Amino acid sequence: YTLEAIGYDNKGDAQEAVNVVRRLTSQDKVVAILGPNASGNAIPIAPILEAAKVPDIATVATNPKVTVLDGKVKPYNFRVCFIDPYQGAVAAGYAYDVLGARKAAILYDVSDDYSQGLRQFFVENFKKNGGTIVADESFKGGDVDFRPQLSKIKAQNPDIIFMPYFFKEVALSANQARELGMKQVLMGGDGWPSDQLISMGGAAVEGSFFVNHLDYDDPDVQDYKARYFKKYGVATELNGYLVHDAVLMLVDALKRAGKPDGESIAKALESVDIKGITGTIKISPLTHNPEGKDAAIIKIVSGKYIFQQKYAAK
Repeated sequence: YTLEAIGYDNKGDAQEAVNVVRRLTSQDKVVAILGPNASGNAIPIAPILEAAKVPDIATVATNPKVTVLDGKVKPYNFRVCFIDPYQGAVAAGYAYDVLGARKAAILYDVSDDYSQGLRQFFVENFKKNGGTIVADESFKGGDVDFRPQLSKIKAQNPDIIFMPYFFKEVALSANQARELGMKQVLMGGDGWPSDQLISMGGAAVEGSFFVNHLDYDDPDVQDYKARYFKKYGVATELNGYLVHDAVLMLVDALKRAGKPDGESIAKALESVDIKGITGTIKISPLTHNPEGKDAAIIKIVSGKYIFQQKYAAK
């Protein structure tokens, strides 16, 4: 088969994501969809996919509800990334076992599904490991002043501050934390990695840690990064690596599907077992998530993302 890509911008908006998927399935008659990125945009498209019988492979949408709701797998929703219960357990375990944190504070975006979910799973696992949550503060997407919440966190003197949201707000809140004299280690999830985190966060994010889907020093990752830059003249972000592997998933499913229709492709996606640049991708037919995918711990050192280790949740 020859793959033809049709791209639309969902503008990071849930309703626009729904509109785009309607257009792709009803007008463009696609046989599969890759994306959207955020969980809040990937969750509401499920009914449209099911009605049209078109599978979707989410790239960095890590909330469990993207593929499973109330214990039932969504027949046309798949993903290439690990999920927030695992990511939260990895972050909590690394904070407690490796960084030695015993008191943690949380700052999260109450208006975002991804942030809410990752916060929940970090809190559950950090407590289970024996740690204490000394502050649990929230903000709403679009906020730019985090000082009131950070001041409350500062008063509790945590060992670590977990920030499960995206890079722009991370940079803003990190700078404000440092302005308040807070020296705690900052930690986050896969919403962090972006060139903008470094350019906007600067010294405020130095020494911070985040959970990631890949090791930037891996030879396969380096090779793809170089080829991408040579072709497009810009560096790929995290999403680019996962989209690459989502395409590999789709190609593998197409080869085994027998015919290029949505139902056949969805059935074949349930038995994907391939090696991508982000790791081994073996899809569970029960959850439509990759099983046993490694998480990488990254530290920001001198403005660079430095791989620390692969870390498995307990």
